[in-house]
Amino acid sequence: MKNTIARLAGALLALTLTTGLAAAQSKVTIAIGGGACLCYLPTVLAKQLGEYEKAGLNVELVDLKGGSDALKAVLGGSADVVSGYFDHCVNLAAKKQELQAFVVYDRYPGLVLVVSPSHTNEIKSIKDLAGKKVGVSAPGSSTDFFLKYLLKKNGLDPAGTAVIGVGLGATAVAAMEQGQIDAAVMLDPSVTVLQGSHKDLRILSDTRTQKDTLETFGGEYPGGALYSTVAWINGHEKETQALTNAMLATIGWIHSHSPEEIMAKMPDEMVGKNKELYLAALKNTIPMFSETGKMDPKGADAVLAVFSVGSPEVAAAKIDVSKTFTNKYVDQAKKITGNAK
Repeated sequence: MKNTIARLAGALLALTLTTGLAAAQSKVTIAIGGGACLCYLPTVLAKQLGEYEKAGLNVELVDLKGGSDALKAVLGGSADVVSGYFDHCVNLAAKKQELQAFVVYDRYPGLVLVVSPSHTNEIKSIKDLAGKKVGVSAPGSSTDFFLKYLLKKNGLDPAGTAVIGVGLGATAVAAMEQGQIDAAVMLDPSVTVLQGSHKDLRILSDTRTQKDTLETFGGEYPGGALYSTVAWINGHEKETQALTNAMLATIGWIHSHSPEEIMAKMPDEMVGKNKELYLAALKNTIPMFSETGKMDPKGADAVLAVFSVGSPEVAAAKIDVSKTFTNKYVDQAKKITGNAK
């Protein structure tokens, strides 16, 4: 009898502990603007490493076609947080919508303007894109903004170029190889995959390294970040801090492990069949990832400057860019861990 009671008590205790753990985990839905893109790798890797769970969160990742779709999910209420490019926070500020990035995982955007292999001989510069069909992940996404900026910078009217949504992964590669588009703004691993099949692939603009980013924008330019509405962040400070903690742990893990070890943790469907090309793309991408998680105010200023060139609405809005990001949660995480980096 005593043994039976002991077993029942043990089972009840285990159930209580399990229920308590479940209750302690807050549910958060993150919309990703194209999970296959290596620029968003930290968001996916955090899930693979169990960092969200360690931080007390039950995170659902929703993979969408592009950053604009991820943004719509948050604004529409079907997701809580966007894993996407910071520039959306600046662009939406011109429309009086308050969005705020709270942890940055890409210090460079990694955007690459590539010519379709079948059009290499006719398109030799950005000026040659006048009247052409150019692929972006989705209209209104960061790839689209980047294209419009480059066109205007090179004296072209962005309206004179047809913009076509082709996604970021295999669909973008297929559209390029089949000649459905003349060029595209792409990210890795897609760029490296194309280079693997087409050694003479023409690249018109590349922001995968600090040097390339400085040449393109005149300064550092932050890419991927976790962001949400100011209302959600203010109402969910515990969850925001936990997401920040998980992301900082993940980027710390990235910079202390080899590309091979990182690849081994990623889902098979994202790595794909050609592991050598994925690994090569990953090696190209790792320098993009932030080491601190903090937003450099000068980088945020650069985003505003770029958008002011391409968007009269942004230029006229008198945006206070300091309100589009916060380093509060990163600073707090580092106080807790004692990491002064």
